[in-house]
Formats: sequence, C-alpha cells, structure tokens
Amino acid sequence: MCGRYTITVTIEELLARYDADNAMGSYGPCYNAAPGQLIPAVVAGKHRNRLGPLKWGLVPPWAEDAKIGSRMINARAETLEERRAFRNAFRSKRCIIPVDGFYEWKRSGDGKQPMRIMLKEGKVFSLAGLYETWMSPEGEKLHTCAVVTTSANELVAGIHDRMPVILRPEDEALWLDREVREPELLRHLLVPCPASEMTVYEVGPEVGNVRNDSPSLIFPMARDADR
Repeated sequence: MCGRYTITVTIEELLARYDADNAMGSYGPCYNAAPGQLIPAVVAGKHRNRLGPLKWGLVPPWAEDAKIGSRMINARAETLEERRAFRNAFRSKRCIIPVDGFYEWKRSGDGKQPMRIMLKEGKVFSLAGLYETWMSPEGEKLHTCAVVTTSANELVAGIHDRMPVILRPEDEALWLDREVREPELLRHLLVPCPASEMTVYEVGPEVGNVRNDSPSLIFPMARDADR
C-alpha cells in the first residue's frame, strides 16, 4: 500500500535529477501528497524525459466513469499482467513518481501511529508507476497514474505488509523505455528495496488530514527527537 508521500525539493532539483523538460506548469514542495491530487511524474519523451502532472488514481481507457480512479491508486506487482486495468500500461505506459519519503500507519495500543519512511541517504528516489489517458464523454482528456507495490521488506513489514516498488537509479531508464514491452524484461525490478538502505521515524498525527501540507508534518515526534 502507498497512499501518502512527500516530495520537498525544488523543481530545479527534480529536473536535474531526471534530466527532464518541465511540463508541470505550477509546482511547489508537497509534504502530504494524496490520492486524487495532481502529482509530479516522469515519463519518457522523444528526446528527453518529461516531468508533468498526473492525477493519482488510474482511470483505464475503457472505464465508463472516472470515479474508478479512487480504487486504482496502487497496482500490485504480482498481478500487473493479469489485471485488465493495468496490463496495457505495464507494457507501454510506465512512469516514475519522484518522492523523498512516504507515510504508513503502524497499529499500536493507542490506535495508529503515522511513520515516515525514507532512504537513509535522504535523497529523492523513484517509485515505479503506471499511467493512462482517459477520455470523458465530452472529449476532455484525463491523465492518471498508479503506484506499483510489492511485498514489504523487513523494515516496512513491522508497519504494513506492502510497500511501493523503489527503482534503483540504474534501472530507471529501463522502466521508462517505451520500446521495452516484454514483461519478462521488467519483472526483476518489481522487488522490495533492501531494508538496509532505508530508515523510518514517527511523525505527528496531523499528517492524517490531507488538508494539512506544511514542513512541520515531516518533523520527528518529540520523543524520537530526544533519543
């Protein structure tokens, strides 16, 4: 499962990181990205990558109603080739969703504790995504995406049984390559990131409200900061 994340760097940093042209329009750091929002995503262009907005919640081209997207925020790696909603996108419409952390909620005696999960080095990393374009009855195009998930590694398993697929930098070009349409060339990418490369810490409950979006959301809780 992946239902919230952060991307807190500047647009200049993102464009440099992915050697991309800017098709975003407006952009600002986001501390609580959520399904249903327009989020920055990287797709392959003719000559360079392109960074542009996609709505989080994939709407397949055959859908009768765009509301189906609210149930398509994640795509399980194990069934990409079987699910009608994701099969074609897996073969030809893959994207990267840049993040610098994602949230999960850990069950505790007091309810659920929000946790922020990152790479230890603290840099931007790439979630494997799929995208599609849906045409409304009025002829309006809607560009949407889903995050590919896999089984949790040892670190995340104590919080949730699923985690997003994190691509290694050296595998990003392969994932984005539109000429690569054979699933067997991509399956080896759909594995958990090693737990040894990741870290996690507790954050405040304010992240539970999608209307909250400020730098304070990623501050460690006081008891973690005092350790």
